[in-house]
Amino acid sequence: MQIEAMTKKTRRDFLIIKQIVDGDGLIVEDIFTKKCFEIRLLGIDAPELKPCRKLIKDEKQTHIAGQLLMELGRMSLNFLLSIAPPKTKVYIITEDDNVLDAYGRTLAYVYLEDGSCLNEKMIIAGYAKPFNDYFCTELSTYQELSLIAKSNNMGLFSIKKDW
Repeated sequence: MQIEAMTKKTRRDFLIIKQIVDGDGLIVEDIFTKKCFEIRLLGIDAPELKPCRKLIKDEKQTHIAGQLLMELGRMSLNFLLSIAPPKTKVYIITEDDNVLDAYGRTLAYVYLEDGSCLNEKMIIAGYAKPFNDYFCTELSTYQELSLIAKSNNMGLFSIKKDW
């Protein structure tokens, strides 16, 4: 993934995954300060794991029962755990114009040591879809990748085309 040169961004290194929260969220720890913070993977959205306002919103938009959406959420979580389990070393890039979400979570692209982006991997594999509630320079790329995943019945699209 390449981020546009005109976008102001900040890179933060020396992080380790402490916990995967769900298919689009994780908690990381700075290996030097030992401070932990929550990250919301920028530009992507995965189904919810438990009843909440967003689940109700998703039920209305998709016309899919909450129980099925939560099962899809567990599948998304399990996929993220398989590619980036706790203790995985990562670094993040944030877009300076949009660093935090409404819940105080850091909005970021999360990269593995090999340079691959977790946000992108989740979209390509069909376990997340593009999310445009927060500004993201990669949205159009994520939309294209998601369309490919959907047409190839990847990940969650193999169970339900329109989640």
